[in-house]
Amino acid sequence: MAAHEKLIQHIVSLKEGERVFENAFQSVARMILGSGFEKVVVNGRTTYDFKVFRSGKKHTIGMFDEINSFVSYVKDAAEGGSSKEMAFVLVGEPGNGKTFFVEFLCSQYRSFLSQSKNRRYTFRYNGLAQLGHYGKINIIDSQTFEDPLILAMNLHDSADDNRRFLAEQGGLDDTAIDTLYENYRPLGACSGYIWNDIREYCDGDLNRMLEFVQIIPVPMSESLGTVTGKYPAKDKITSSSVDLLGEESIQRLLHIADTNNPYRFDLRRGALARVAGGGIHFSDEIFKNKKDLVQVYLGVIQNRAIEIDGYKWPIDSLIIATSNNSEFNRFLAEKEEAPIVDRCRICYVSHNTNYRLQEGLTAYAIGSDAKTTLTKEALHQDPNLNYAASVGVVLTRFPRSEKLTPIETMKLAAGEVAGEKSIKALAEVIDTLGQDPDITKRFGQKGLGHRSLGRSIQLQVENSETNEGRCMFAYDVFKTLERVVLDYVVETNDRAKYLEDLKIAKGLYRERIMTEMFNAYMDEPHAIRKDVMNYVNMIIGIDAENLGPDRMWKYKDPQNGELRALKIDERYVKSVEERIGLKTEEQRDSFRTSIRKIYGQKISMDPNYDFMDNLELVKAVTDVRLKSDIAGAGSLIGALANRTNEENQKLYDRMITTMLDKLGYCRTCAQKTIEYFCTQEDEN
Repeated sequence: MAAHEKLIQHIVSLKEGERVFENAFQSVARMILGSGFEKVVVNGRTTYDFKVFRSGKKHTIGMFDEINSFVSYVKDAAEGGSSKEMAFVLVGEPGNGKTFFVEFLCSQYRSFLSQSKNRRYTFRYNGLAQLGHYGKINIIDSQTFEDPLILAMNLHDSADDNRRFLAEQGGLDDTAIDTLYENYRPLGACSGYIWNDIREYCDGDLNRMLEFVQIIPVPMSESLGTVTGKYPAKDKITSSSVDLLGEESIQRLLHIADTNNPYRFDLRRGALARVAGGGIHFSDEIFKNKKDLVQVYLGVIQNRAIEIDGYKWPIDSLIIATSNNSEFNRFLAEKEEAPIVDRCRICYVSHNTNYRLQEGLTAYAIGSDAKTTLTKEALHQDPNLNYAASVGVVLTRFPRSEKLTPIETMKLAAGEVAGEKSIKALAEVIDTLGQDPDITKRFGQKGLGHRSLGRSIQLQVENSETNEGRCMFAYDVFKTLERVVLDYVVETNDRAKYLEDLKIAKGLYRERIMTEMFNAYMDEPHAIRKDVMNYVNMIIGIDAENLGPDRMWKYKDPQNGELRALKIDERYVKSVEERIGLKTEEQRDSFRTSIRKIYGQKISMDPNYDFMDNLELVKAVTDVRLKSDIAGAGSLIGALANRTNEENQKLYDRMITTMLDKLGYCRTCAQKTIEYFCTQEDEN
């Protein structure tokens, strides 16, 4: 088999659909859309959730709007829209997942390209020593990883000859050739120059010329920076355009006799050439770079070409950058930099504001490996630790608003029920805040980020109490979060607000503990859940026609379809409603109607819906049950706090046993939680 058949072989593989020829945007768009998506509702708006970002052990969490922005940008560029002359810039506070998102995208893209059909190929020239003026250089790779098809489209000077070559040798029809030519670009300066040298040497005989060409796959190694490369902002003195574009290579000048040969420039010295064959170039903190470097980016973004001394190398890459708010604002203030921002699609990244999703991020911060104390003993995690930390940081991310309290905002942002308030109220608040030209005042733009959360977890692990008790007790996380706020938050107003938010979070933790204690008292992990559902079922059956004098009501359980009988206890229903603060008949009726409405909406979508996100209702049921079962929560507190008599000690031991066996506590956090329950701290 002659070596030159490799180019034709490549074209034939392309025709048979074994390989693809597409630009970087088309590749990324195909990767994202090919993995599928589903519709989700976020903050009252329907949006799309793309599965490619949710796969793998440590994937991106939340970021729905940002991901949708990115996907529509890539799709527009893939379809030849104006986006292909722009870079995508993520702007936001530190520690909200910008860099993590880009690096995750890059790793997904690399694994996508490692599938045989999606592999990228390039070409090299072999046997150049026989041409006579390349010294000891015998093999030259395409410096910008050009696709073999780019060479096929530039074999001859006339486009018609090249189309004829593709039709005759590759067996492609006119439509296929037209599709390929949509991604046409000229050869880079050095590839084109050397190809002309080869043409002269072979007297224009194409078969002999193709002997010099060999097709090779683009190396996929992450550490080489090919396919996906990152350029971090360096300081003013050490950074230069050489890091991006490349420079003249002394080593090559020693071999190349012809001073006009553009191969004397070593482009792979720069970060751009290595991703020029359909890769992703990631510029971290782009606006931290000095002016002239950002000017270099301007040229590259707009012309998609590397230019040195008048020579041009067209490139094909998707350029993504990140920047923090303050750098970006400083850059915007300098009016003469307008053309650069003009070439960027800016996407403002907010912190995650859904406390349910935050639990996944908090799990990343806590770490997946089994933790140990300094003496190498296993370190237990309080089952409420994740909840306490998640609620603590999420509450700091909500701007204050007259329409909604922080707790209502938190519940609505997680798609839960917040009393009378509807998701529309949240959507209005977000829209109003979105009108503010100061980005940091918008919804979710300010607050404790992922790194602050990580720091508070570190502080908790290094704490001597944690090591002594061999347990990360949930309540301690509030102390370390306060420490982080005091040490790292510079602005006075922000600091005061965050400390206030942490107080609210403690109140929520308190309510959760009340529920946990009731479950422990009942010796049943889901005791409260059952009681809440009993209340809901009672108010649905209270007006039923088939109620006998014994007040028994038969209904079909939506979870398993079985017939159930329930005795309607009007005293219980009324006492729950009194706890919520519903005094009159009208108030009760409207509350019951709203619960029935929620039931109707939720159960059809999710038969396992249990109303446990309705904090007001859960708190009322907990209080009623604690009061009726043990003549007041006060006396349960009394019994647990004062264990001088045998009865109380038995109760305490039984509750501790339930907490250890059924609720996932260890002895330390079980005792500390009961102790906390017995104090009057953080009562809302």
